[in-house]
Amino acid sequence: MKKKLLEEIINKKKKKIEFSIITNLDNGHSFIFEKNKPVEKNFKKYEDKIFLLFNSKKNGIIDGTNIFVETYILPIKVIIVGAVHIAQYLVDFAKNLNFEILIIDPRGYFASEKRFPGLKIINEWPNEAFKQIKTDQNTALIALTHDPKIDDPAIQHALKNKFFYIGALGSKNTHTKRCERLKQSGYSDNEINKIFGPIGIKLGGRSAPEIALSIIAQLVSKVYNT
Repeated sequence: MKKKLLEEIINKKKKKIEFSIITNLDNGHSFIFEKNKPVEKNFKKYEDKIFLLFNSKKNGIIDGTNIFVETYILPIKVIIVGAVHIAQYLVDFAKNLNFEILIIDPRGYFASEKRFPGLKIINEWPNEAFKQIKTDQNTALIALTHDPKIDDPAIQHALKNKFFYIGALGSKNTHTKRCERLKQSGYSDNEINKIFGPIGIKLGGRSAPEIALSIIAQLVSKVYNT
């Protein structure tokens, strides 16, 4: 790999840009691919498959070729609203995954450095907290408080900004009431149906660590199937 290419890779990582390195293993020729930018002419006929691997956030050799795609993705930003017991287990499970975790909870006695060491904690109501956070379609929201005054504004922000994953804790009855409130606030059925509620895949567990595991499993599944 040429020095100029390596310098460009280092620069893009510093700037937190998502990209792929496309390499012809037969001759070692490489180029850097970015979304919404043209594919180098030597790789043009593989364009669709390059896009497919890039969008699926995966590395691999394109079938039937010696073209290797190595993708560098940004950490998934996971915003947990509600510094409850389940949140502590979520953080434990997520430690070794490519997640950047933040906690929002105006209740300082829950959201403390002692309970969540080393994490960014914002002791503000969601509407104020989101003014301090850069969010995009690479962001996930996990709402855990059961309190509409806290969860609902966060969910509305996530819907408006098209977060790739939105999950909310609560029973089916709680979620039905949540959906009604969102409808009254002007959200469509199509938007509301993007919310995972009750949150998590059905593992059958009821304890805090079991619920946290079901949430992480659903989130990881959504990351690789978006």
